[in-house]
Amino acid sequence: MSNPLLTQTDLPHFDQILPEHVQPAISELLVRAKKTVQDCLHATSNYTWENLVAPIENVEDDLNKAWSPVSHLNAVMNNEQLREEYNACLPLLSDYSTEMGQNEDLFKAYQYIAQSNNFASLEKAQQKIISNALRDFRLSGVALNAEDKKRFKEISQQLSQLASRYEENVLDSTNAWSKLIADIDELAGLPQSALDQAKQSAEMFHVKQSINDANDSAMFHVEQSKESVGWLITLQYPSYIVVMTYADNRELRREHYTAFATRATESEFDNTQIMEDILALRHEEAQLLEFENYAQLSIAAKMASTTDEVVNFLEDLAHKSRPQAKEDMIALRKFALDSYGIEKVEAWDITYLSEKMRLANYQLSQEEVKSYFPVPKVLNGLFAILNRLYGLKITELTHFNRWHDNVQLFEVHDKDGNKRGRFYLDLYAREKKRGGAWMDDCMGRRKINADTMQYPVAYLVCNFTSPTAIHPSLLTHDDVTTLFHECGHGLHHILTQVNYSGVAGINGVAWDAVELPSQFMENWCWEKEALALISAHYETGETLPESLLEKMLAAKNFQTGMSMVRQLEFSLFDFYIHRDFDPNKGGRIYETLNQVRERVSVLPVPEFNRFAHGFSHIFAGGYSAGYYSYKWAEVLSSDAFSLFEENGIFDEETGQAFLINILEKGGSDDAMELFKNFRGREPSCGALLRHSGIEH
Repeated sequence: MSNPLLTQTDLPHFDQILPEHVQPAISELLVRAKKTVQDCLHATSNYTWENLVAPIENVEDDLNKAWSPVSHLNAVMNNEQLREEYNACLPLLSDYSTEMGQNEDLFKAYQYIAQSNNFASLEKAQQKIISNALRDFRLSGVALNAEDKKRFKEISQQLSQLASRYEENVLDSTNAWSKLIADIDELAGLPQSALDQAKQSAEMFHVKQSINDANDSAMFHVEQSKESVGWLITLQYPSYIVVMTYADNRELRREHYTAFATRATESEFDNTQIMEDILALRHEEAQLLEFENYAQLSIAAKMASTTDEVVNFLEDLAHKSRPQAKEDMIALRKFALDSYGIEKVEAWDITYLSEKMRLANYQLSQEEVKSYFPVPKVLNGLFAILNRLYGLKITELTHFNRWHDNVQLFEVHDKDGNKRGRFYLDLYAREKKRGGAWMDDCMGRRKINADTMQYPVAYLVCNFTSPTAIHPSLLTHDDVTTLFHECGHGLHHILTQVNYSGVAGINGVAWDAVELPSQFMENWCWEKEALALISAHYETGETLPESLLEKMLAAKNFQTGMSMVRQLEFSLFDFYIHRDFDPNKGGRIYETLNQVRERVSVLPVPEFNRFAHGFSHIFAGGYSAGYYSYKWAEVLSSDAFSLFEENGIFDEETGQAFLINILEKGGSDDAMELFKNFRGREPSCGALLRHSGIEH
């Protein structure tokens, strides 16, 4: 059988991709890419877009389209064989990236184009790709001597492998813990939907255990009735958060919290040394490139111009937010004492007490809210909102190859009927699937020739509670905002009108601006007109009642001070451990985190908490020395949405302006210029603080 990874011309054939296909396909595509580069360099000395950049873009697109489904499957359908093949390819890809980034002949060829008379005649997107490439050559060590280039390559390989091991340890330690509960009284307080989910998980667990036992014997019998199986709780986020929010059993909450807060800290799953190694290697990489620290290297391709600018931004927000956060915490402690006799609020009490306090203050129950957000209604409403905002028509496709039965595929057309792209939707948590929510690039938009356009395809992934035999999947309002957030990323990727993949969609966008479209979409989750479209009681079909909406809006800024400083704590911690790393002292990870918490945080954190061991965003994702991007993007998104508040949340002209100036432009222009083109001025923090109910 031919290797399906070598023939990805449209959508991937996931069911045909086997672990043994991965290395041969990636190796062959890397050989092709290297040969293409050499052929282009040797064919002429008069370099142009057509004889250099375009052929390289073509062959690298083939590589990306092969690697994308492999990387995706490793995240959503992880298994030992695929993991081995995935990890074996990481150094190959890292080598290629480093080799290209340090290819002096290729660098000079790009310089030749940039300095030629023809450069001015190129489209703006083409010019941006070449400018970005010249910057990236320098950040890849093209100017280093031979010995330093070799070391840079070694560092790149090691960092790639360490990040993968870090993520695997988080996943494996998450999957390794579960608790089978025989007495339902231990789960007092949990809503019925959560009990149904825990019961279903226990039944699946019991069958799996029985099958495993059967492998050691000649017979396989499942004689235990479903009624006696019990209830299973896990560290998968939907299970974890429901226990932390609703379980009256304080000891169970403590046990569950402890397991979650100490993931990837023990035995074969321990991330301690991996984190130290990552920080040390990043620092060494930065210094090889003549940056003082990795934070400086990180912002070289971002909107921020200096590390001081980032720190001042975060510290200023913390200064403005902390007084309200302290008031939030004082109020919670008083509530805990008055209502529950709890004299010392612990970390495992926060979510539980906050939910009780929300219910007491606003008569707002998250469980009641969930009843109005069944997944099918939310999706249909989301698509209706996108139609009103941008004129989009989104239709579901049924005949396609999927990696799991729950996966859906949708196609997007614009108001003129033109195809824009497609996106996969994988909504539910399951074993062997990475936690969290994310959007990723399956393939990007690019014009292949005069008659052929490659349309973008995105993966949108969440980890919501699965439907049961009794109930559809019901979303909390936080879940709804998560879905809208990832959809915003997807729109940024799919709606681009840039025909060159290097700056189409999310590609080439400054990392501290990439969260603008996603956080921007969250605003519609709070608007009355929009909520009417995305809500309907799963049993009665009743739209979200006015009384419940009023409670939600009244509670919108409940504990926003605490929420704000928590995100600022993460952002400052991330930036400081990268900016202030000292090779002679090591990472000082928890020393730094504790110092930040002393200045910023208001929440109790037990000594055993090892949050950083599972902070995948910065140790295994793309947010190293860049987690602040979420907060900066909130400034941008709040300020952008304020124009809709002025003109109407479904104002067609404003929607088209955002579509044209932000979503369609991708990374083809400077992020600040694109924002100013839409908003008419530079961004201001005022709208963010106002939306958060924080006085300033």
